This record gives sequence, structure tokens and C-alpha cells, in this order.
Amino acid sequence: MTTLQYQCAMSLDGFIAGRDGDMSWLDTGTAPDETNPLVAQVGAVLSGARTYHGDDPNAGTEQEGGYDGQYTGPTIVLTHHVPPSAPPGVTFADDLGKAIELAREAAGDKLVSVLGADVARQCIAAGALDEVLVHLTPVLLGDGVRLFDNPGGDPVRLEVLESGPLMVRARIVR
Repeated sequence: MTTLQYQCAMSLDGFIAGRDGDMSWLDTGTAPDETNPLVAQVGAVLSGARTYHGDDPNAGTEQEGGYDGQYTGPTIVLTHHVPPSAPPGVTFADDLGKAIELAREAAGDKLVSVLGADVARQCIAAGALDEVLVHLTPVLLGDGVRLFDNPGGDPVRLEVLESGPLMVRARIVR
């Protein structure tokens, strides 16, 4: 079965986006030296509309887009407002279950990369998220979009599968 994995970069104070969705803190000013190894593992992206339409620190460069422009596969965008047409490789869906189904089908035996804090929260609530992969970034943002912001929500147990100096990968414990 295809794994749904929430993937994000997070500041050391717990934010995945700055104030008003700002992502410029991820811009290193240089092109990546090599292909991101995650790209080969991703069969489809399941993104929230704010993430899909959001701030890309690489906009207008060769690194624009997912994984510094290295990802070219199918993208499913969960949105309340489905446009009448979509760019090639992009599918818009207004139902979480349908979006997950489309992403799983598109991914085949590879990962579905879940992008966007709200979509990840919805996937957890639906019991559909399998893993969380967080890359810690050495910056303190002070404000913005939290990794998981669910006041009053139930705890979610995680089993650490892998960790390193600036990364944690964990499985949702069911």
C-alpha cells in the first residue's frame, strides 16, 4: 500500500511557514548541488491550495516548484474552489477522501508526499496519514504557520523510524 507521508521543513521554533505564509527563509541563494533523494521516492504530491498557490522562494528561477524544481510528477490539490481547468499534471479536488484516492492511484508503489499543514492535519484526523518527515532548519521565525496547530486536539503517538542531526521521520502509531 502507498505511504502518505507529510513532508516539510520546520524552523527550530516550530514553524513551517513564516508570517503570511512567507517561505523566503528557505532560500539559500544557491542552486542545489545534487538531486534531492526524496524526489525519486515520491510518486504523487497531495497539496493544500495555500501551499500550491503559496510563496515559492525560487519563483522565476530554474529551481521553481516542488523540491527545488526537481519534481515533475502528478499533483493533487485539495481546495474548496475547484477551477474550471488545471495545468498539465495537476488535479484539483474538493473532497479529502477523493484527493487521497487520486494521490494514491497516481503514486503507484511510491510515496504520496503530503504538503501543507492543514491538509496534513485533516489526513491525521481521517486516519489516513502514515508518516511525518520533518527537516529542521537552523532559523527561528518567531511567528507563522505551526507544524501542527490543533488546540484541544487529541495526542498523536509517533514511532521514530529514522532521525539525524536535522531530520526526524516517524510513523503514526495506530
